[in-house]
Formats: sequence, C-alpha cells, structure tokens
Amino acid sequence: MKLRIIYMGTPDFAVPSLELLINSGFDVAAVVTAPDKPSGRGLKLTYSAVKEAALKHNIPVLQPEKLKDQTFITELESYQANLFIVVAFRMLPEVIWQMPSIGTFNLHGSLLPKYQGAAPINWAIMNGDTETGCTTFFLKHAIDTGDVLLQRKIPIEPTDTFEIVYNNLKAIGADLVLDTVRLIESEKYSTHPQIGEVLHAPKIFKETGLIDWNKSCVHINNLVRGLNPFPSAWFVYNEKTYKVFKAIPEFETLQVPFGTVKSDGKTCIKVACSDGWLNLIEIQAEGKKRMSIQDFLKGNKI
Repeated sequence: MKLRIIYMGTPDFAVPSLELLINSGFDVAAVVTAPDKPSGRGLKLTYSAVKEAALKHNIPVLQPEKLKDQTFITELESYQANLFIVVAFRMLPEVIWQMPSIGTFNLHGSLLPKYQGAAPINWAIMNGDTETGCTTFFLKHAIDTGDVLLQRKIPIEPTDTFEIVYNNLKAIGADLVLDTVRLIESEKYSTHPQIGEVLHAPKIFKETGLIDWNKSCVHINNLVRGLNPFPSAWFVYNEKTYKVFKAIPEFETLQVPFGTVKSDGKTCIKVACSDGWLNLIEIQAEGKKRMSIQDFLKGNKI
C-alpha cells in the first residue's frame, strides 16, 4: 500500500519519530504543529521542535490556531493523505481524525489502558510502577481509548526520573511509530481493544508536587522522581519554598512528628515521613539555583 502521511506533533518528544519516518523514505506530505510563540526578553517568535525538524527537510508546515477552522481543514484535505500520525499534539476534532482513508494513529507514552490522559510518564513514576512503555492506537471519539496496533515495554529503574524515562520513551517511541507505519504499509496489520485496568493520568499542576510528609518516604520519593525536573516536588519551610530534585528514602521507626527536619549543618538534611527519613540530596531554595545539599549548607543554616 502506498502511504501519504500527514504528521502532527509539537515538542521534542515528537521529533525522533518524524526524523525516522523521513529517513526511512516515507512520504510525509506535511507537518501540523503549534503556532509560533513569543519567548525571551525580546518576545522573539520561536518555532516548535517539530517545525524546526520539518523545515530542515523542506516539508510544508501548517500551524492552525483552531483545528476546526475551515481554511485549515480545506488545506489539509488538499494534501490527499491517507494516513495521519499524531505524536504529542492537541486533541483532534472528529472531522480531522476521520479524514484519511486508513485512519489516524497516535503514539502514547504508556501501556494503554494504563495512564490514559495528559501526563502518563509522570503518573507511572509517581505511582511507583516498575515498567511502562509506548502504545500506537487508532483514534476514536473518547480520548486514548482506541484499538491498539502495537506496544513496547521498558523497565522503570528505582532511581529513574521523569527526564530519564521521557528520553527512553522518546527513542523507543520512534521505533514503534516506524514499525507501525511499516505494518500498515504491508496491509497485514490488525488491531485489538485495550485490555486491562483503566488508569488515568490527569494534567500535572504545581499543586500536584506539594509534599505531604504524612506519606511514606517511598511515596514522596516517587513524587520527587516523577516531577523531576518540572514542575518538581516542593515544600514550605520557615515560610520559604524549596524544590526537591533528588532524595533517598531511609526506613526507620521514628518518635518525632512528620515533617521534622534534622541536619548536621554540613552534609545532610533529612525530613521525617510516616516510615522513616527522606534524605534530601539535591534541592533548590526559593530565589536560588539548583544545588547539592552540601553546597546549600555552605551558605545556609538549618
């Protein structure tokens, strides 16, 4: 089957998949990405990572403000693509994802139906999962519920942060997209409904990262890992906010209130949790840069 593809994506997570498709000789007729945004002191317009990649390969770029805009829909139809691919993009209206004759498939950063929603990587780590992966599936009306094409698993190591898992999934996700396209091209593909427990992965807000010292040190450390580097886990101490980027759980039966802070003033700061101490390794004090506890204690007293 001859494929003509429209690729939709915005952040760097979507770039390896696009590059791999192009370098493998597939016909990517156009790319759809977010409008340029002003940034920096001069509010200079900046391109999305996907737009940068598309321009490098001289692929036409569409940047609609509204996906239901008739001008955009007409332009999209003019490319006569028979397959749309979505990687880290906005929710599509039905008029868009039903347009191509083969359909529209999405790459999602979880083993669906686990972690349907906006932040699957964060929630897998915050919930203490030991594995995750990527799924390709055809879109249908309810978000992240379509029939599965392919899946691939990877382990989540005990010290892995969001940044590490994100980069691992970015790489295997690109391979999975290419394998999915090749399978569709062969016309030998099949799909199956999502099977298993449905878990949701809602959008992450700053409030998500507020540490509750009544929880276990493992629970809190998973929160730290799942939100590193952004938006980060945080707590307030002496009316100042501190972000935590790295910590180590230390199990112990404590006789002190949750949230009790202890330090030797030189090498460590520990906070009492429900089942032990959380040994803080890397933090960022309000108005300061990110630093190790040793560097922090050189200029601050606890």
